[in-house]
Amino acid sequence: MSLADKVLAVNNDLPIRSNRPVHSGKVRSVYWLNDSDSARLIAANNYPVAADAALAVMVISDRISAYECLWEGEGGLSGIPGKGAALNAISNHWFNRFKQHGLARSHIVDTPHPLVWIVQQARPVMIEAICRQYITGSMWRAYAKGEREFCGITLPEGLQRDQRLEQLLITPSTKGVISGVAGIPELDDVNVSRSDISANYRAFRFDRAADIDRYEQLLSDGFALISAEMAGHDQIFVDTKFEFGYARNASGEDELIYMDEVGTPDSSRIWDGASYRDGVVVERSKEQFRQFLLNHFDDPDILVNKDRMQERYALARDHRLPAEIMLSVADTYRHTAERITGEALQLSDNPRAEIIELLASRYQLID
Repeated sequence: MSLADKVLAVNNDLPIRSNRPVHSGKVRSVYWLNDSDSARLIAANNYPVAADAALAVMVISDRISAYECLWEGEGGLSGIPGKGAALNAISNHWFNRFKQHGLARSHIVDTPHPLVWIVQQARPVMIEAICRQYITGSMWRAYAKGEREFCGITLPEGLQRDQRLEQLLITPSTKGVISGVAGIPELDDVNVSRSDISANYRAFRFDRAADIDRYEQLLSDGFALISAEMAGHDQIFVDTKFEFGYARNASGEDELIYMDEVGTPDSSRIWDGASYRDGVVVERSKEQFRQFLLNHFDDPDILVNKDRMQERYALARDHRLPAEIMLSVADTYRHTAERITGEALQLSDNPRAEIIELLASRYQLID
């Protein structure tokens, strides 16, 4: 069996019994279960959720996206071998550590397969929060152009690129379109301040104003936990994205929980500690892949100029990247997962067949 056969690229056509259309994102696909299957699994497995909670099967792919496009490699590599399993393993590790430390639970109730989660439906908070401990990336580019205020926070003069900040910065943006709120454009991914959120907490789908404090505490505590553990591996946790929602627990109470993924090379920047101390930034995250793309093409402006989106889509569709680059990225994901979890990452020989067999035999979810 070739390496390409071990890559799960198409994950939205599995014969999982569902009563709603499959929701397919850039990386994950979600299959919502019907009420009877949800209730059956909750009772059979004693999941810590309300008895009538809605569940879904979430299948992660090995696809890789960057600059709003999906990229493929030579030799039939339609994704990064092991990437999906690495992301799931890393998120599982951090979600479990959060729960162990009394922070909050996540939407995951079961992990039947390295590429599969069973999750509880949650009501998402309309915020995507980036926690930043270093000034780099888009924040540095804006700072270098003279901007000093970010999401209501004013940065001091004299900062240098990739410098560690004195305090952790929380820079939220809208997740989806927020309508009817003065001063906030009706667009996705608009930067907002804490005062914007506090004054309009219901528009952002917080149940209570006090939950904003809870959300910020979960952000800072979660970041601190990951950062401390990564430092033990001599890795620098630079910045990361968090998402939250509300879900009912087994007592029928709504609680604020972590959602999506956390602390992964896709949602975070991670730097090698020894290299940073020598004055060199070595990426251990998807930023490595983004930098490769910028250096690979003769006209990198296509990748960053939103006025050239059609050219960018065509570039990704028609160009196959060198296999050695895809495998180098695979090594980054695998090494990061193994370093964090302390366990070897195993590649499935035939992930699609494995998932279908398991969901049929153990969970009776295949028609």
